[in-house]
Amino acid sequence: MYNKVTPQIVDALRAIVGEGSVRTDEEALEKYAHDETVGLWAQPEVVVFVRSAPEVAEIFRLATRERIPVTPRGAGYGLSGGAVPVFGGIVLSTEKMNRILEIDKQNLMVTVEPGVITGDIHRAVEAEGLFYPPDPASLDSCSIGGNIAEGAGGPRAVKYGTTKDYVCGLEAVLPSGDIITCGGKRVKDVTGYNLVQLLVGSEGTLAVVTKIILRLLPLPKVRVDLLVPYDDFQAAADTVSDIIAARILPATIEFMEQDSIRAAERLLQKTVPYDDAAAHLLIQLDGNRQDAVDADMEAVGEICLARGARDVLVAKDTRTRDRLWEARRAIVDALKHESPVNHMEDVVVPRAEIPALLRGIKEIARRHSVRIVCFGHAGDGNVHVNALKDAMPEEEWHALVPVLSEEIYRLTLSLGGTLTGEHGIGATRRRYLPMALSPAQIALMRGIKDVFDPHHILNPGKIFP
Repeated sequence: MYNKVTPQIVDALRAIVGEGSVRTDEEALEKYAHDETVGLWAQPEVVVFVRSAPEVAEIFRLATRERIPVTPRGAGYGLSGGAVPVFGGIVLSTEKMNRILEIDKQNLMVTVEPGVITGDIHRAVEAEGLFYPPDPASLDSCSIGGNIAEGAGGPRAVKYGTTKDYVCGLEAVLPSGDIITCGGKRVKDVTGYNLVQLLVGSEGTLAVVTKIILRLLPLPKVRVDLLVPYDDFQAAADTVSDIIAARILPATIEFMEQDSIRAAERLLQKTVPYDDAAAHLLIQLDGNRQDAVDADMEAVGEICLARGARDVLVAKDTRTRDRLWEARRAIVDALKHESPVNHMEDVVVPRAEIPALLRGIKEIARRHSVRIVCFGHAGDGNVHVNALKDAMPEEEWHALVPVLSEEIYRLTLSLGGTLTGEHGIGATRRRYLPMALSPAQIALMRGIKDVFDPHHILNPGKIFP
């Protein structure tokens, strides 16, 4: 189906990007053979570091002519195998395209290259009194290009939405080598099909994004965080419904079950308040007026206590807030530390269905005698489900993972949910796509792929079964 990368092709790549931007040594090939997806590995034949759209265009023309697969890669922090070169070929890294090109305070826009680390965008615009809300857990490691490819979310999605809600313009290179510009510094644009939103979340299968224009907001002046422990998860879930019903929209409503808190404690070697509670909610409120935020805080606190919360811990200064969030942001690393081999799903359901989802997942865990730890975004129904191998024999584990995945998906779909909220289909979930989408929908998506990439050289082996 695809051809191999020959020494002549390596020489042609060096002629495009320069000698030092092409790697074929074992160290580089191993590093770029995986992302953060546990257990998924496929070695490329060459790694190329690009710095401009014309370089990407030349590489695509070469790859199309020679029928070489190209796998685009940002910082490599994906969790669905989207940046893993499952057919070998070329890994095209955008990590050196890492400039913040412009912060436009008049139009509330920032223009960046795809390799910029998301946390660096946060800090740069906040220094100007502006705000880019999407905040994936790996924000100090992941790149904005990867966020665009996956349609990344984060804790603040409940109030502010996800990456797709802030992308106003893109420069992108098609597999043909054509460079296109979609959108711009405009809030309104209905001129033809919305290609910007088609590319956001397309997982690097349609084009490689080389420039991004993001919409900004004024930076909220006031923020307060609440840590709320419960002895019963249903009470915590009911609290979330009550807060929304009271017409209060927190910036975040995160949940952590007891097992995830205990794992974070063991990794950090620090104690989390009320670590014996069945569940914690981590609620963040923000706004521009202290009195308004204080009023919301009082109302939320009363709702929490009325639903049986053991306490409402308040953090108004940066140091205390960071302490509250430390455990939440450490959970993924903590679970990897406890069981280096594990399997994560990020299913999403209507937020009122989270208790039913968690009950069903615990029943699946009990039935298969496996440890499953859950945490995630109570405000938007996105649950991270982590099955841990622990001491299970290798053969038994490999047989169990697809069974667990299918049972979790069937449960999720029965509750009105779907397969993934923010990590993408990638290479790990593509076999299950027909569970969630009809044959007509999949055929339509395949048709879109064929139009953008008729020779299927761009990120093959992703999304479609």
